[in-house]
Amino acid sequence: MSHPLTGIILAGGTGSRLFPLTKVTNKHLLPVGRHPMIYHPVGKLVQAGIRDIVVVTGPDDVGALAAQLGSGRGWGVRFTYRVQDEPGGVADALASARDCAGPAGVAVLLGDNIFEDSLRPTADRFLAQGGGARVLIKEVPDPERYGVAVLDRDRIVHIEEKPRAPASRLCVTGVYFYDPEVFQILRQLRPSARGELEITDVNNDYARRGRIAHDVLAGWWVDAGTFASLARAADLAARLPADALPVPVPSEEAVTP
Repeated sequence: MSHPLTGIILAGGTGSRLFPLTKVTNKHLLPVGRHPMIYHPVGKLVQAGIRDIVVVTGPDDVGALAAQLGSGRGWGVRFTYRVQDEPGGVADALASARDCAGPAGVAVLLGDNIFEDSLRPTADRFLAQGGGARVLIKEVPDPERYGVAVLDRDRIVHIEEKPRAPASRLCVTGVYFYDPEVFQILRQLRPSARGELEITDVNNDYARRGRIAHDVLAGWWVDAGTFASLARAADLAARLPADALPVPVPSEEAVTP
């Protein structure tokens, strides 16, 4: 059964933490288990029933990603490619997909987030909540590396970005669901001290208004952006059953954007 949300995969960045593996290739084309990294977020969206998927990347990488993924026909979906001209943060990358988003809202995945759980239950709960935002969180041993959820009972009231003294061990993973209002919020953002538009600022806008909900990931989750985490993601993904992730049928033809 198809799902009305638009999927958005953010697959840009320089991949500097994985250099020299990323010297001549986009990080999201590196192998994770049996498949290229980019197949993992695509597969999760396909399993959730999402049929319109936008892939956002940099100008030097869009051709390679389109050659790998094709039109989407092999998965039974439609891919649209959008270019983030310059690295400007996750929120800036999301903004570049605004013209592709449908009225039901968007499911946004950072392309290097590899995880075990299905997205369908969270996608359904997001639609049922009637707007706002919904994020996936996970307890981790090193929350200072991430945006950390500050909870009041069972409600996110604030997200601290890479805090020195985390208020919890619950990190906000790179999986976000937003209503169409997110693009208005993005237009009003100002760059952070590091010159980027921060997705944490988007989430905190929803949190201030009591419009953000969350689910906790039960299975494993890896941000595969470092050598150690890439190796861990590959090991965990290799243990999954061969049919755990949808892959395109062999007849899928590559396209260029």
